[in-house]
Amino acid sequence: MLCKIRCTLRSGRRLLKYLGLQSGLRFLSSGTAALKTEKSIHPVDPVCNTLSWVGDYAPCFGICGNSVEILRTPDDFYQTLKTNFRAARKRIVIASLYLGTGQLEKDLVSAIEYACERAKNSGNREFEVHILLDYNRGSRGDEVSSRTMLTSLLERYSGTVQVYLYHTPDLSGYLKQYLPPKLDETVGVQHMKVYLFDDSLVMSGANLSDNYFTNRQDRYVLFNECPEMCDFFSGLVKTVSTFSLSLTADNSTRLHPEWEIHPYQGNTGDFKKAAGKTVIDFMKSIKIQQADRQAKTKVKCDTYVYPLLQMALFGIRTEESFVKHLLQTASDGVRISLATGYFNLTKHYQNIIVLESLAKFDLLIASPQVNGFFGARGVMGNIPDAYTYIASSFYHMVGYYNMQHRIRLYEYYRDQWTYHVKGLWFYLPHQTVPFLSMMGSSNFGYRSVYRDIECQIALVTQNKQLQAELHEEQENFFTRGVEANDETFQKVDRFVPYWVRLASPFLRLFL
Repeated sequence: MLCKIRCTLRSGRRLLKYLGLQSGLRFLSSGTAALKTEKSIHPVDPVCNTLSWVGDYAPCFGICGNSVEILRTPDDFYQTLKTNFRAARKRIVIASLYLGTGQLEKDLVSAIEYACERAKNSGNREFEVHILLDYNRGSRGDEVSSRTMLTSLLERYSGTVQVYLYHTPDLSGYLKQYLPPKLDETVGVQHMKVYLFDDSLVMSGANLSDNYFTNRQDRYVLFNECPEMCDFFSGLVKTVSTFSLSLTADNSTRLHPEWEIHPYQGNTGDFKKAAGKTVIDFMKSIKIQQADRQAKTKVKCDTYVYPLLQMALFGIRTEESFVKHLLQTASDGVRISLATGYFNLTKHYQNIIVLESLAKFDLLIASPQVNGFFGARGVMGNIPDAYTYIASSFYHMVGYYNMQHRIRLYEYYRDQWTYHVKGLWFYLPHQTVPFLSMMGSSNFGYRSVYRDIECQIALVTQNKQLQAELHEEQENFFTRGVEANDETFQKVDRFVPYWVRLASPFLRLFL
């Protein structure tokens, strides 16, 4: 049963003292501040009050921790989606970078088709399928692409199925005309990963492709029977779809009926301003709805979910502001484990971790062999070299400031696998299980912060079972990590071509 938000202030003050956070902290980002309503709406619960400062800017959904399930393997992820898409009777809402074209992906589409056919035969006109992908990544492929995988659904179930393709407004003019496929995706993409069926959803960093279903390790967290939370994410995906291009059954695209500015043919500035306003208005409407519900509820819960958006090109930087404050205000004794498949922390994040934060950090990154671009042809094959150089620079920065006692870097390795895990686990002083975890699409790197559309959540919990499962998840990832040392980046197989070193300041803007 869904738990709701209740005010209990006294215990909240105690947890505030643990974290060393001051109530009433405010973000400085003008884009994030635009999300603030005239009257702040956030619960004052012993869990939620610890992060009351983000409650002014992000919705807060109170749930029961027992409704959260940590999925362990790519196959668990795939089978969960396939089974629940097939069983869906109310809605299927998907946001992903792309949909692959192999047999596993075809079977996933067949599961969606089965749910559509059942709704059609039963006269269920309320059932809907809403899919949001990235335009450029979803269009990749001469004959078969994400788009062609879905056109049959659009043709057979018109009115039930809707597919939208987000196109970044930064890819226009000469860039749009001359930048070749694959490289055009470096300008910016739709990177949110939301997989929703009826009133449950999976938050993940994984895409819908066969390697993510077999041997590409990621995170997958299932939230069962959380209708208010699912309504929010459904609304978020549909809001972004408003300023995306609508896919038709003949594989052409057109503007959303409620939108007038073309993403790459229209005025870029006008598009960004209008898109940002659309998202901000949606977030404000959610806070108003929550204010009405909060006044009526008296049910206690042990877990809270804060959705954090990062759409810097539209002036929305909630996730960035949250991460900065979380790291900056972490007190001595706090332990933070951070994982990213593509290690390219912004300078702000690096400086906070190395020079400002008092917390201890364990960072888990990809070894070159498990980087998704390892062995790729052409320039793409040098991307692991660029990440090696970035990791080496960070490692030596830690050493230069004598912070090795507080910051440790680990490289994930698993034979015949690739690594795409991203997220954060936050341990209070003297605690052996995490109090907070972040999960979703963001890699905490330059692209995630400045170029792409991202969404992850901060999950704050006092549920003992969920805390234990989150800790076990963290341990399972880090046990495959090898700690970096002075010899790691001096190995022969870690030689970084000179042109990559020289180009790294430029390359970091797109990684």
